[in-house]
Amino acid sequence: MSAAAAHARLADPVPSQAPGINASTNASISADATAEALMRSALAQPASQVVVQLRGVHKTYRLGQHVIPALQGVDLAVQCGELLALTGPSGSGKSTILNLCGLIDTPDRGEIWLGGQSVGGLNETLRTLLRRDALGFVFQSFNLVPVMTVAENVDYPLFIAGVPAAERRERVAAQLAAVGLADHAQHRPDALSGGQRQRVAIARALVKRPRLVIADEPTASLDSHTADQVLDLMRERCHAEGAAFVIATHDSRLTQRCDRIVALLDGRLS
Repeated sequence: MSAAAAHARLADPVPSQAPGINASTNASISADATAEALMRSALAQPASQVVVQLRGVHKTYRLGQHVIPALQGVDLAVQCGELLALTGPSGSGKSTILNLCGLIDTPDRGEIWLGGQSVGGLNETLRTLLRRDALGFVFQSFNLVPVMTVAENVDYPLFIAGVPAAERRERVAAQLAAVGLADHAQHRPDALSGGQRQRVAIARALVKRPRLVIADEPTASLDSHTADQVLDLMRERCHAEGAAFVIATHDSRLTQRCDRIVALLDGRLS
C-alpha cells in the first residue's frame, strides 16, 4: 500500500460502507456533530475548570478463571494546566487510569467526565473522534513513523483530523520552534537522539491543542541528562499551553517536577 493510500485510510476513523446508503451517511454526520460538540465543550472550559474527572470508577480484567480488580472506586479530578503524576508499583492501576482517561477503555462502574461532559454513553466511533481531535498522547517508545520527517510526524494528527494545509504548516512550525527542533524539521527520526525524538512526540501531542495529554513512562528510555531536559520541557509546555498532563511514571525525577502526585496501590488511591 502506498503512503498516500495509508494516509487516506487513517484519515477516516469512521468505518465506511457502500456508497448511497443514506442511513450510514447520516449516522456518520451525526457522530461527527456529537463528537465535535463534546470537543468544543472540553476546549471551551475556563482555566479553573476540571479537564478530566473519574467518579467512583471500578475496572476489572479477567485472566483465565481469575478476575483481577484493576481499580476499586477511584475518584480523581485533573485541572487545566496541571501536571499530574500517577505513581505506584506494577499492577497498581496506573495504566488502567491512563486508558480510561484516554478513552481507550471503559469502566465497569462509575463515570468519566471530559470537559464537563460525561463520556459514558459514547459509542466507539465517537470515542475515536474525541481521541483524534481532543486528546494528545506521549509514549515511552516515542512511536514516531520512521519514514516520515520530523515535520510530517508532528503534522500527522492534523492531517488525520482534516485541518487545512496552510493552518497545518503554521501550527507544525510553531510547535517545532516551541520544543527547539525547528532546525530538524526535515530530518527523519533515526537521525535524532532519544531526547530529540521525545521532544518530537511532545510536539505531536500538543499540535492539536488538546486540553488533556496522556503520557506513559515518557522518560523511561532516556538517560538522566536527557530526561531532565524533557521533563523541563513538558512542565513548561504544560503551563504555557494550558493542557493537563496525566503521567504514569516510576521516575522520581519526574515526580519532583509535577504539580501533584497521586499514589496508587492495589487499584486504590493511597
